[in-house]
Amino acid sequence: MRGFKLLLILFLICGVKAWAQNDLLPTIPTDTTKRIQRPEKPEAKQEITIANYKIINHRRDTVYLDTSLTIQKEYRYNFLRRDDFELMPFSNIGQPYNSLGVNFEEEHFYPKIGARARHFGFFETEDVKYYNVATPMTELFFKTTLEQGQLLDALLTFNTSERLNFSIAFIGFRSLGKYQFDQAQSGRFRTTFNYVTQNNRYMVRGHYASQELDGEENGGLLNRELQFESGDEDFLDRARVDVLISNANNTVNSKRYFLDHQFNLVRPRRDSLKTRSTLLAIGHQFNYETKSYSFNQTTPGEVFGGNALESPIRDKAFLRTMYNQVSANFSNKTLGRVSGSLNFYNYDYSFRSLLILPDVTIPNQLTGSEIAVGGDYWNRIGPLELRGKLRFNLSGDLTGTLFDAEASYRLNDKNRLFAALYGSSRMPNFNFLLYQSDYLNYNWSNLDSFDKQQTQSIHFGLDSDFFGNISAKFTTIDKYAYFGFNDEDLPEVVEGEEEQLGNNGEQLPFVRPFQATGSINYLKVKYQKEFKWRKWALNNTVMYQNVGQDSQVLNVPEIVTRNTLYYSSDVFKKAMYIQTGVTFKYFTSYNMDAYNPLLGEFYIQNNETLGGYPLIDVFINARVRQTRIYFKAEHLNTVWDNQFNYYAAPNYPYRDFVIRFGLVWNFFS
Repeated sequence: MRGFKLLLILFLICGVKAWAQNDLLPTIPTDTTKRIQRPEKPEAKQEITIANYKIINHRRDTVYLDTSLTIQKEYRYNFLRRDDFELMPFSNIGQPYNSLGVNFEEEHFYPKIGARARHFGFFETEDVKYYNVATPMTELFFKTTLEQGQLLDALLTFNTSERLNFSIAFIGFRSLGKYQFDQAQSGRFRTTFNYVTQNNRYMVRGHYASQELDGEENGGLLNRELQFESGDEDFLDRARVDVLISNANNTVNSKRYFLDHQFNLVRPRRDSLKTRSTLLAIGHQFNYETKSYSFNQTTPGEVFGGNALESPIRDKAFLRTMYNQVSANFSNKTLGRVSGSLNFYNYDYSFRSLLILPDVTIPNQLTGSEIAVGGDYWNRIGPLELRGKLRFNLSGDLTGTLFDAEASYRLNDKNRLFAALYGSSRMPNFNFLLYQSDYLNYNWSNLDSFDKQQTQSIHFGLDSDFFGNISAKFTTIDKYAYFGFNDEDLPEVVEGEEEQLGNNGEQLPFVRPFQATGSINYLKVKYQKEFKWRKWALNNTVMYQNVGQDSQVLNVPEIVTRNTLYYSSDVFKKAMYIQTGVTFKYFTSYNMDAYNPLLGEFYIQNNETLGGYPLIDVFINARVRQTRIYFKAEHLNTVWDNQFNYYAAPNYPYRDFVIRFGLVWNFFS
């Protein structure tokens, strides 16, 4: 039977090939009448430019592929592929980032699984890009890491027709790190498609994403004063520094299916001015995602307080969500775009089993459904652009309202004013409400005791080529949810030694969720300006922050600054374009958040002040055609500075001096 199938396939292939060859044979004319035909004019070929390579985001905003080399590209050339000005990375690539600035404007209407420190680099639904390209396009992003590993992001996108596009991308990453048991690795796959019918009445797009982010956890330094801060040459090889944990890791796993399609009830037309006529459409959006966060430890230890219920430790939280949105959309050139929607959200957050303790029973599941209505608006009236979003919960316990409105006014080509209002009410992430662990101290159920967190903010600013970009944001938060500890939860400190988290001890404080009773007022002012003189430029970004609060539950540095002096020029008869310079970054000392590896979360601590040290990087970047080449000496000042006080979090040092390089290469078929 198998041989018959192979024979049949071979026959079909040969038959098709022969038929195709016969079609190519010349035909013998039957009409011998001589006719004179005018030669056909060759069709003019449409020139392909960079504008034919489009990148479309979740909100359907479109930009063109950019292969230039700028200082902003230098800032985005990192693990996250975005500007990390308000972040402080740990020593190894792919490990958590501490916050130097905060944003409370949540785009998501519903709570997440938590483990926020382990989600850096994770592709949310809004992070996935769609494409429309004239010819197949490939982008390769490569950068070296720290010891035995690389970072590679490969993307291929192509159009099978003018209206149908596919893309496939994968990020493979591994970095061993300089310290013991600090390895990080991840695999992030995503594939997309988008299609528009020839009459523009139906459009559909979707994506599938499968992601795994895994990291070893060492708990930080065991004796940081003796082995790190002292500058002892015996421990400059960081692999010899003792750490708290040597047998633990945590992992985020996710699979997501997303579909968004729309049918226009009225065929869209454009008038002589190329503006869209009246449009009426119905739409549907579907999002199904499964996600898990796990913490594993082969043998329980005293770092998390002992009292292990099982051995080995295998903590795992699951979250399954399904989101459906049905919408009606109306637009014309006068009223803009208006849409109304009905949203259905189903969730199932769970652990393996009930936990029955002598004085309390911890449930193993939070499940339910939420129904909400919403509206979106966009319009451009001359130089004025308006955008707004509203969500209101009709049924369910997780959310309340979300309001997000923005207006911008373009004074001229070089100056733009903008203002925004934001307000939301929703429950904290699921790991605040329910958590189970094989460690006795990390079990809680707070669904009945926690309230919705209330956030209101106002944001305004000016984007100007001459004056620079300046913005101010004022935020008020009520019922702020955070992780922390009570003073009595601190481990005992040896008499005569400074009280430091994890210093000269093997136990961390018992971290648990809290909710602030008073209001928090948070002000953030940010200014960015670049000064140019001939081929030289000085790019400056400065941020000022101030927090008003009854109890100290939100800690940020008062000043964060980044200044880059660089030189740009064409070389080798304009065959190459280079940028080389030095970047200085500094933030004032403050009570830096500490990191808990079991939860994958940062928590508030007010026992020690860190920061107040400079970070100096020197870079040489070049562009050859569509290839950008990057070379950087990171944290160069540690070569001559003997102050070993650079921490990314209490007990977690920032990286030492290291040289890294890589490239971003776009090529077209």
